Amino acid sequence: MLSVCIYLQVHQPYRVRKYRVFDIGESSDYFSADDESNLNNKRVLQKVAGKAYRPANAILLELLHRHPEFRASFSFSGVVLEQMEQYDQETLNSFRELVETGRVEILSETYHHSLAFFYDRAEFERQVTQHRALIERLFGVTPKIFRNTELAYTNELAHWAERAGYNGILAEGWDHVLGWRSPTFLYQPKGTSRIKALLKHYRLSDDIAFRFSNRDWHGWPLSADTFANWVHAHHGDGNTVNLFMDYETFGEHQWEDTGIFEFLRHLPQAILAHPETGFKTPSEVLNAYTAIGEFDVPHILTWADTERDLSAWTGNDMQRSAIEDVYALGAAVLKSGDEDLIEDWRKLQTSDHFYYMCTKWSSDGDVHAYFNPYETPYDAYISYRNALEDVRLRAERAGTHSKPYMARLVGGLSD
Repeated sequence: MLSVCIYLQVHQPYRVRKYRVFDIGESSDYFSADDESNLNNKRVLQKVAGKAYRPANAILLELLHRHPEFRASFSFSGVVLEQMEQYDQETLNSFRELVETGRVEILSETYHHSLAFFYDRAEFERQVTQHRALIERLFGVTPKIFRNTELAYTNELAHWAERAGYNGILAEGWDHVLGWRSPTFLYQPKGTSRIKALLKHYRLSDDIAFRFSNRDWHGWPLSADTFANWVHAHHGDGNTVNLFMDYETFGEHQWEDTGIFEFLRHLPQAILAHPETGFKTPSEVLNAYTAIGEFDVPHILTWADTERDLSAWTGNDMQRSAIEDVYALGAAVLKSGDEDLIEDWRKLQTSDHFYYMCTKWSSDGDVHAYFNPYETPYDAYISYRNALEDVRLRAERAGTHSKPYMARLVGGLSD
């Protein structure tokens, strides 16, 4: 029996508006925008929901009713759910409908879609707890599988997840880590005794997420039947084909006119055409199969770019200084006891802010440019830096102290 495990990430950040140096100390409204720019968070959420979330949810609900064997799973950042509650209840309710079928699993992650595990472990745990409470409130379920921001994974994270009571954890099935082995099996994270790792089949996942509309790709145009045949080819050399991707793939990254929705609509029937192939949620995969070997990742592994490391978020001086300084403010911000300030500080931890500062070019740079709402990475950095300085001032005014770092706004920056 070969299983297909579909995991879909749903996330939209609170983008920092064009926050000027003159705004520091005068306005703490970092995230709103009242124009038609790509920094208007309400406008962006509603656009993506209309193009991607709602039409894809309608198709998934149709598939769940039509195919009792069909399964899927999601993880939602807390910040996207927060925005749905505020701006788009219709979309939030459409996700609830999917979960209420009992065949859609929700995974755990950090509320603020942050990289806190690698910078502030206590803050990371607070955000995971905050996220779990939100999922329980909105969907009435408690996640049993952990997925870290950007699929960022290390052995140490797996150790933490096991201690925290999770049954499984998601990671990238990268060749440089697996060697000759296949991502179509479950693995035991090194140093753990109970938890299992589900690994992304990045080739098949990226055929949908990145290559689907590429007319120069040998697989274009990709049909559900062709893709199903590629999945079926794994009979005999694996247990599970894990298709992990951003949910925005359907309708936003791959527009409707590419045929992506019709592909999604026909995929389950094509997969199920093979009598020994079915669908499972991540928890069902863990219950069905045993780990066949050890998964040893001593260094950070992510699902991004050709390097599969954190360089998409920490690859240049701007990114490193920004991410280090936002966590350096933690003690002062938390000591203030100001809930609004603490929440703003946490929103500034969202990984997208640092991604927007990326200066990679070539093929990876094209991807970064596509997802960047700012005119340049330097514009993203300046707005972020100004907002961060205002956070520092607010913490200082609340009776705490932290070293100023406005001088880093100019000079000394290099890739």
